[in-house]
Amino acid sequence: MAIIGFIGLGDMGQVIVPRLLEAGHEVRGWNRSPGKSADLEALGMRVAQSPAEASDGADVVLSIVTDGTAVQSVALGEGGIAETLSPEAVYLDMSTISPEVSRAVSQAFAERGLTMLDAPLSGSPVTVRDGKASVMVGGNESAYEKARDVLLAIGPKVSYIGGSGLAVQAKLSINLLLMVEVIAFGEAVALAERGGVDRNVMVQAILDSVAASPVLSYRGPFVLEGNMPDKPLADVPLQQKDMTLVLEQARLLASPAPLAAIANDLMNASRGMGFGHQDFVTAHRAYRRMGGQDA
Repeated sequence: MAIIGFIGLGDMGQVIVPRLLEAGHEVRGWNRSPGKSADLEALGMRVAQSPAEASDGADVVLSIVTDGTAVQSVALGEGGIAETLSPEAVYLDMSTISPEVSRAVSQAFAERGLTMLDAPLSGSPVTVRDGKASVMVGGNESAYEKARDVLLAIGPKVSYIGGSGLAVQAKLSINLLLMVEVIAFGEAVALAERGGVDRNVMVQAILDSVAASPVLSYRGPFVLEGNMPDKPLADVPLQQKDMTLVLEQARLLASPAPLAAIANDLMNASRGMGFGHQDFVTAHRAYRRMGGQDA
């Protein structure tokens, strides 16, 4: 069993750490803001006072934080992972950030004789809790093999994508597809309602059709009356953070992404209508309002 440093005890950390503990690993966790460790401590996680303390003596260090700036801070800043990580250990960042930032951090680690891989997780707290999340890894393949068993404790689908930054590149494309799919779902349901189809009936018809998908199976019912969760799996601003990264990649690579741009505009509309605090499937509500179905 491995000694694991875990950086970032937010919504995803709250469901990942228990799976690592259940697999028998020792976990030392750290979070920038206090107050998120109590439940995990009760399960056996030890609390570290800094990323460096969490990484000291660890076999594997995992981080999942808000953005690229946060990754650079916990990895390379004062009291960061690089200060104490062993050359034999592997650091894997599971955050969704730009490939350029990920490669820069990996290069800075390499210059210190250390190994950093990008290992973004595809899934939500629901899919992690159900054991259905997937992890993609980019960087040194030998280091990936060393960390693979730890990642399999998080989800059953772990795959090596290629060189440094390519896993987060793949993750951004997956998030593009996911967001367009969820927003198209909202458009389809709103159109059917406008034509007289009951919303409950339409949602079930989609989930029973060839257009059904894992993400719609658990997110689709959120649009039914009274089903929108008080705590979103991913609210509108969080999803827009990822879509901003997608659109920046499209610009840098001169790759057309018109559906991503339209999806982002629907998120702008949702925020403008006051729905930004809800899960991003709330685009359905924005479509209804634009179509005159809601005041």
